[in-house]
Amino acid sequence: MAYQYILSEHKAGVAYITINRPNQLNALNKITIEELNDAILKADRDTEVRCILLTGSGTKAFVAGADIKEFADFNAQEGANLARDGQYLLFDLLDHLSTPSIAAINGFALGGGLELTMACHMRVASTNAKMGLPEVSLGVIPGYGGTQRLRQLVGKGKALELITTAGMLTAEEALSCGLVNHVCEQEELLAFCEKIASRICKNSPVAIAQAIKSVNAGCNDEGYSVEIEAFGECFATNDFKEGTQAFMEKRKPQFTGK
Repeated sequence: MAYQYILSEHKAGVAYITINRPNQLNALNKITIEELNDAILKADRDTEVRCILLTGSGTKAFVAGADIKEFADFNAQEGANLARDGQYLLFDLLDHLSTPSIAAINGFALGGGLELTMACHMRVASTNAKMGLPEVSLGVIPGYGGTQRLRQLVGKGKALELITTAGMLTAEEALSCGLVNHVCEQEELLAFCEKIASRICKNSPVAIAQAIKSVNAGCNDEGYSVEIEAFGECFATNDFKEGTQAFMEKRKPQFTGK
């Protein structure tokens, strides 16, 4: 597959995958998700690759969210299918992959962008990074596993605070609540992640795959199905129509709770 929106390179046991839509702040669209699926599967099948390093191009954003224009007119079933397909093709795939992955968060990681970092096994943020799940400000909820993985990482109370307020965390705040593993200066980000990757590469890939499988076994998969259906139901509401319309018109939404 020839890639339009990502870059992929395998070097010294590491697969470097970069979301490359800098003019759109690396926003996720359907094609980007499909390309990431292809690149991740190729990396996992390459016996020389022991670790995946995922980042965004430029200095402003890892991934600033999903491409809202793609789904603003979706109905409830289309919304549920959007979440289900995205989880299957990318987010669940990455989470359960036998090859460990590191998200190098080089700027904004919002909505689907933060969900993508949480699907990775480890997260390192640059000092300028900002993270959040602002979906409720659009009249919808996180649909790519965000309600589940955020709770797993930071606990129920903090997860609900971040989701219901649509707030953003700085890198240091994310570190203090356990959302990211490390924080470093932006110019040191890739080198810092490469040091972690080099340590991973020295260890048994068979044992690492079993460790990932065992850690993931403690997570309840039922919650992801609940999230998919709830995400789809939001698409049938007036609040979703108002939220997405207000976003595209660059105004504050007026929600009615209907």
